[in-house]
Amino acid sequence: MANRGRRLMRVLLAMSLVANAVFVWMLRDELPERLAAVISFPAAENPNYVPPVEDGAPLVVAETVATPEPTPDPVAATPSPSPNAESSSANLLIPVEGVRSEDLQDTYTASRSGGREHDAIDIIAPRGTPVVAVTDGTIVKLFRSVPGGITIYQLDPDDRTIYYYAHLERYADGLAENHFARRGEVIGYVGDTGNSGAGNYHLHFSVSIVSDPKRWWDGRNINPYPLLRK
Repeated sequence: MANRGRRLMRVLLAMSLVANAVFVWMLRDELPERLAAVISFPAAENPNYVPPVEDGAPLVVAETVATPEPTPDPVAATPSPSPNAESSSANLLIPVEGVRSEDLQDTYTASRSGGREHDAIDIIAPRGTPVVAVTDGTIVKLFRSVPGGITIYQLDPDDRTIYYYAHLERYADGLAENHFARRGEVIGYVGDTGNSGAGNYHLHFSVSIVSDPKRWWDGRNINPYPLLRK
């Protein structure tokens, strides 16, 4: 009886294997498509999806178009300021009372000792002639030096133009550093101090452009002659 049961189990197992084989054989043409449908992604969700190509159809490869990077808006170059930009130097007084523009001489490039250029103009006037501020500005330094003698450094309201007055006989009474001098205000008197030479009375006047108003002595000189001749 036991042997008969085992034979029956074997027959049933064999029939099951045959049935499965027949089922797979019947689905041999549809199985790949069914599997592909199960594991594939829709084209909208799968960026790497490539549609199937029918037999004999030409393979078309889509051309990849590079997306150009956005070009930043051009930035306009900021022009370098001219010496007179936003400066009172466009309307300067002659710094010595009684001197007319036609009396001025351009000695800016005149030779001086040591092979240097003058970088200023000399305005000839009698001893004690009042020296006036060429424009509004702060007296940033009252300075005595060997070459310049008694001198004044005045800073324009633009914070970069320095007016230099040298060889003075003396300062105006009460003049002090940080005083805001008004255009035409008397700030000193013509003299011959420093290396001017005894009896050679004149005002040495120069204009310079500084990058730092605290470094009033360290500037780029410009010719004051055309500024005073206007």
